[in-house]
Parts: sequence; structure tokens; C-alpha cells
Amino acid sequence: MKNIKIIILLLVVAIIYTSCDSTYEEVNTDPDNPTNMPANLFLSGILRNTGNQITSSFLAGEAGSEWSQHLSKTVYNDADYYIPRQNAIQSLWTVSYSSILKDADVMQRSALADGNSDLQGVALVIKAFTYQYLADSFGDIPMSEALSAENFTPKYDKCEDVYTNIIAMLTEADSLLNGSGSITTSQDLIYGGDWSKWKMFANSLKFRVIMRASGNSSYAVGTQLQDIVDAGNLFMSNSDQAVMTYLSAEPNANPYYEALVNGGRTGEWCLGEELVNKMLASSDPRLPVYAQEVEGNGSGNGYRGKPAGISNLTGTVWNSAYVSWIGEKYLEAEAPALFMTYSQLEFLMAEAAERGYISGGSAEAGTHYANGITASCDFNGVGVGSFNVSYSGGASGLQEIAEQEWVALYMQGLESWAEQRRTGFPVLPLAADAAVSTIPTRFNYPGTEQSLNANSYTNAVAVQGPDELTTLIWWQK
Repeated sequence: MKNIKIIILLLVVAIIYTSCDSTYEEVNTDPDNPTNMPANLFLSGILRNTGNQITSSFLAGEAGSEWSQHLSKTVYNDADYYIPRQNAIQSLWTVSYSSILKDADVMQRSALADGNSDLQGVALVIKAFTYQYLADSFGDIPMSEALSAENFTPKYDKCEDVYTNIIAMLTEADSLLNGSGSITTSQDLIYGGDWSKWKMFANSLKFRVIMRASGNSSYAVGTQLQDIVDAGNLFMSNSDQAVMTYLSAEPNANPYYEALVNGGRTGEWCLGEELVNKMLASSDPRLPVYAQEVEGNGSGNGYRGKPAGISNLTGTVWNSAYVSWIGEKYLEAEAPALFMTYSQLEFLMAEAAERGYISGGSAEAGTHYANGITASCDFNGVGVGSFNVSYSGGASGLQEIAEQEWVALYMQGLESWAEQRRTGFPVLPLAADAAVSTIPTRFNYPGTEQSLNANSYTNAVAVQGPDELTTLIWWQK
């Protein structure tokens, strides 16, 4: 009898299951939580993650800004003499590939399915931007196979090929950003849904990418830069530049505010001696914005930077009481992440004119040079005043352009490091107690690549050179 009851119960369950099976998915689908997230809803998270990477105090700050000698530290200063945090390098790699690029790729494909041309263009700009800072940081990187869901051991593409593909991405983005489709205003943390500003960003970034590539003597710039200028879709003022404003509270505040101000570590950071001395020598009006006076603003003690790379600070005069801390403007919760500024574009155009890549020669170079300084001063809330914006032209002019671009790239660690490596200016001293023979030219690959993608990693090292901080990447050769 007991067995008969069990059999009957099982039959009843089977009947119920069978009768419900055809409508199970319909009944259990929440219309307010669709399986496929709308393409627009990816954007804010992608931008926030990207901004956090380029504004990271542990890598963009401790490595990028310190290796370009904008910043230094009074404690915990291993990176100052070229021993970067390996967990920060791992984070840059992992977040960039597993979050930013993956989500941007999904957004692009979803936008394609929706016929949203503008959002496809935005996705391509973000991907190009991310691949550039990865290539500039590591050299050869996975790209062509990086976003495949089936391939967990992607090959490394040569840095030169990565650059070729980045330029192609931005060319396609320019054609896609045409007002066809939509970009949700609340999701677009840079331009509030304005596709025409994204088109400016795409072309301004393309100009920067080509100028970076021109650092390799074999790269043929040709008419590419002139064609971009002639098309007329470049940043025209600070209101066009790509900056993302943070919010007033964690976890959406500026990373420096969260780590230094809220973390009680403001005094661990200071300005580098090279930057402070250069700005003092030229009476640069931006210095009181970039830095605090020694012992705090209003002390009347002036400004003092710390030399790069002193390993043992015990008993020295380089503790936090004797140096200038990072300026208050750059430690605000809502201080923006700077993806690309109008002032940088103007300096790049000045260099391009002086080198003959675009028309105008030295006269036009001088105009762009002055525009770059003015734009940087305006962004920092100060007037140019009596600051010298005259331009020498020739080799001296190229040095002036590079050095003023370096000053203007303050707190843009990955970018200031990249441009100083490309131009060679300013000529920076080696860290006092350097752990390697030169200022680092790249990051080493993260440890997970050696363990999880060993064959591709080994092949990349065989092609590019030793996986060391001093190995030159493609555009430096």
C-alpha cells in the first residue's frame, strides 16, 4: 500500500510539472528585470570603472605621476624608486579586460542589434581609449582574441598592430556618431548624451593616438593628422574636453578623495621637486592650485617639492611637515577624472604644426602653444597674467611644447608618464635610490598571465623583450 501511494504521488507531480512546463518561462520572467540589459544601461558603469582606473592613487598616482615626477610620497614610497604595487598592476589588467572592455563590447553589440549608431560609436571610443592606455602601459597586449568568450588564453598582439586597430576603431566611431540613435543622458557621465561631443572626443583621441605612434621613427604619419584637422571635429574649448565629474560621497567620489582625505592619508603625498622647481622658476600661476603651501595654505611658507626616489626617509627633511601636499582642488570629492583635455590637444597640435604634420609651421605652433597654456590655466581657475607664453620655434620650441604639456598633465598619471617617455622632456633625473637602471618604460605583466596564459605570455616576451620595467615598447623604439 505504501508503495502504491508513492507511485500515485509521483504521477501527480509529473502531471503538474508537465502541464506547467510550457508556461514556466513566461510565468517566471520578471518584466522589470529583463535577461538582456538595454545597451544604454551599461554606459555609466563603464565610464565609472574607466575613470577609477586612470585616477587610481595606487597606480596612476604611485607609478604614473611619480615616474613622471609630478608627485612623490613621504612614506610607503617603494614606487617612488620604481617598485610598483603588483596588486595594482593586476587590478588595472583585470578591470580593464574583465569589466570595461567586456561591458563595452556587449554594449556595442547590443546597440548594433538596436540600430543605435551613436551608442555603437561611444562603445568604440571607450574601447579605443582603454586599449591605448593598456598598450602604453604594457606594450604588446591581447586584443584580437581578448574578448572571445571561448578563448581563455588569448594571444598577445604587437603594440604596433594594437595601435593600427585603435585608429580603425576611432575612424569607425567618427562615422557612427551621426545623431542616429540615442545616448541616455543620465547614463552618460561625460557628455550627458551629446553625440556631437563624443564625435569630438573620438577625433581628438585619434589625433593623440597618431602623435603617440609617431614616436616610432618608422611610423608614417602622412596626411592623417591634417585630414582630422580639415574635418573640423576636434575639441574647440574646455567645454568640449572629456572629463567625468565624481559625486560628493563614497563610493562615487574621486579616488584620491576617498583614499587620501577620507582615508586620512593626505600627508603621505606631496609634489615632486622637478615640478615645483620648474613652476617656481617661471612664476607659474597654477602652482597654488596644484600644491598647498608647506604646513598648509595660509602658512606663508611657500612651496617645496621632494626629490624622486629616496628609499630611506628616516632622519631626512623630506617628511610631510616640510613639503607641499597635493592642492585642495585636486583632493575634492567631485574633482573630475580627466580622460582627455583640450589643453593637451592644443599642445599636440602645436607639436604637429612644428614638425610639419599639419599646416601652419612655427607660427601656427605658437598659437596652439599659447592656447594650451591658456586652456590649462582656465581649467585651474587662474588667469595667465604675466606668465610667458611666447614660443621659440624649432628644436627649442618642441622642448617648450613638451614641457608645458607635461605641466598641464598634472594628476593624469598614466598620460603624463606616457608623454614624457615619448617626447623625452622634461629630462628627469633618475630616482636617488632607483631599483632599476632607468625610469620605467612599462609595467611588467601581471602574475596571472604567467600562470593562466603561459604560452601566450612566453611568446609575447620572446617578441617584445624581457618582461621588465625597462624594456622599451613599440612607439619608443
